[in-house]
Amino acid sequence: MLCATRVPVCATLLAMDGRIGAFRDTSVRRWRDEIARVPWALDVAVCVVAAAGNAYRIGAGTVDAGERGADGWAFGLGVAMAVCLLGRRRWPASVLAVVAGLWLVYHLLDYPGGAPAVAVWVALYSVAVARRRWPGLVVAALLIVADLAGRARHTGAEVFDSVLDGSTVVFVAMLLLGDSVRSRRARRAEFEGRLAALAERREHETAQRVAEERIRVARELHDVSAHTIAVIGVQSSVAAEFLDDDPPRAREALLAVRRATSEALGELRATVRVLREEGDTEGTTPSPGLDDLERLAASYGDAGPRIVLRAEGEPHAVPRLVGLTAYRIVQEALANALRHGDPETVEVVVRYRDDGLDLEIRDDGRGAEDGTSGGHGLRGMAERAAGLGGRVEARTAPEGGFRVRAWLPGGGTT
Repeated sequence: MLCATRVPVCATLLAMDGRIGAFRDTSVRRWRDEIARVPWALDVAVCVVAAAGNAYRIGAGTVDAGERGADGWAFGLGVAMAVCLLGRRRWPASVLAVVAGLWLVYHLLDYPGGAPAVAVWVALYSVAVARRRWPGLVVAALLIVADLAGRARHTGAEVFDSVLDGSTVVFVAMLLLGDSVRSRRARRAEFEGRLAALAERREHETAQRVAEERIRVARELHDVSAHTIAVIGVQSSVAAEFLDDDPPRAREALLAVRRATSEALGELRATVRVLREEGDTEGTTPSPGLDDLERLAASYGDAGPRIVLRAEGEPHAVPRLVGLTAYRIVQEALANALRHGDPETVEVVVRYRDDGLDLEIRDDGRGAEDGTSGGHGLRGMAERAAGLGGRVEARTAPEGGFRVRAWLPGGGTT
């Protein structure tokens, strides 16, 4: 009879407390979330079920010879044991100790044996599923030993007699059930923690990529605008100066301004296309490289400083990104020289090495203290070179003027 009534109660407990997180269906998840918002509702439900189970077992229990019949005190003890379960989440070991004490009192008063065991099962399960469960497991072990000893004394059976197996098996089963649920919850928490960490890492990587792209675009815009403004400034001064005295020369200067603005607009369109993540790059301005340095120098015209280009070593093709970086460094160095140094001559030396490029841009202008000329431009040059594993040095030259030196690794074509 005891086994027959224990099985449905175990199934009920498993359905009530084990269904939280046990299924993947959306409706069950929604139900679980609602219960999680009101945890006391589940505790009250468990107490009601335990009280009803205790009352049923006490009323249906068989009174053997020498035992008292069920009375109000017996039902009161069964209900008190169920009420104690309200604190099973917060104090599982203490609740089990109190429930076990009432359980022993019930048997010491010679009421029908084993009747209010539902509350004991729930208390054992709560101990096994708790985070800090070792104190509760000690109490559970004492309870099981005391129950075995009491039943053996009452029935005269041996410790391993089949008469005692039913109660002990159910007690141990509730502990194992709680341990299984606890392990499943721990695995789920670990899995969710890994997912959260992965999502956080992906967000960090995405933010880092966005920041790097913003810096790259800022460098492109700065380099293009700085060069274009410098050219426009020089050529517009020439046009204003010779507009009346030498109209052809003024016209030539204005044409140079138009070419510079057209090239700048082309590069800006390419940058905007990258920002908008458009896959079709047809019609955009190709990335400039070392072959465009002469055109870059010619864009300043006769009104700007005299720009001398010189190549040393055996010229060879370099990776596209290395060529673009070299072009941008020379472009920014020329713009800085014009804006800050007012030089008469700027010399650009490109030294081809087997393992990369060595650039040197020096002018005979005013120079700058501590190499601070150029502001964001110098920082952009350093960032470009560092992105390739190279370096940039910019400082006032001992013989006067300003000098920028850059090393860009990469000797093969890509």
